[in-house]
Amino acid sequence: MNDWVEQMGLRWPIFQAPTGSIAGPELAAAVSEAGGMGAMALTWTGADAAVEQVRAVRARTDRLFQVNFALVLPPVALDAILEAGVPVVTFSWGDAAPYIDRVHRAGARAGVQAVSVEGARRAREAGADFLICQGIEAGGHVQSTTPIWDALAAVLHAADGLPVIAAGGITDGAGVAEAVRRGAAGAMLGTRFVATVESRAHPAYKDALVAAGSGADTALTVCFDGDWPYAPHRVLRNATFTKWEAAGSPPVGRRPGEGEVIATTASGESITRYSDAAPRVGVTGSVGDMCLYAGTGCGAISDLPTAAALTRRIGAEYDAARVVERGPR
Repeated sequence: MNDWVEQMGLRWPIFQAPTGSIAGPELAAAVSEAGGMGAMALTWTGADAAVEQVRAVRARTDRLFQVNFALVLPPVALDAILEAGVPVVTFSWGDAAPYIDRVHRAGARAGVQAVSVEGARRAREAGADFLICQGIEAGGHVQSTTPIWDALAAVLHAADGLPVIAAGGITDGAGVAEAVRRGAAGAMLGTRFVATVESRAHPAYKDALVAAGSGADTALTVCFDGDWPYAPHRVLRNATFTKWEAAGSPPVGRRPGEGEVIATTASGESITRYSDAAPRVGVTGSVGDMCLYAGTGCGAISDLPTAAALTRRIGAEYDAARVVERGPR
């Protein structure tokens, strides 16, 4: 275990990724309480609702957790959640420099997603406490253009001693151990935690992750553009994607079935084909045709455990891998 992870009060260097609306307080708290660091995404959440979610995590655990803002939109809930006592804030998809001092003034830590040498240097100079290095293997919206281990080597060099967390295609303790062996402070896992009991993902979405055979069942694409155009994302291949691809991957306005309502949220909102909304619990309709975010490690997912049990399993795998790496004494 490295000193930074111990200072954070973590039992293992396991970080759950803030997977949009799929990761709520239940998931974040369970991971943190079990010895990793849980996470929630608050980019599209208003200030009052964001504070409620922070308080919900606090009611379940006194351990550290993180919230994330993708800076494709202004972090409107930032001041409110800092006042509510959130301990760690991470930023991605934008320039975090204007916000890091605000995080520090509130007594919280700030992490920044950096996928290149230039991005790592900029984040370090802005005062980030740690970096998150994402590789193209990651599920969801993919900021990176480089495989994880290549990206990690470059970001570690530019980080100049700042802790770096590796993310992208990692699903087990052996992967976490490999990240640490290569110099990372820990690893961030997203898709693996989507397939857990506490995840807010629709059961059909979870089942699709379990059924995936390998990373070849995913695609890095711009098919599901939704309200975030031109942002590449890695998803499971499904009927919406394959029909679009077969049609020549046409642009917005010429895609097969564009505008067709394929599902409805629990609150009655329509979800059209090519929306970037991930299917949550309560959605009805053609859930399998929706945007099913998944990283290349999905082929290693074979069950739907509780988040606590999964965290402990990954931790045990990590411990075992580190013992093997160190060899007999």
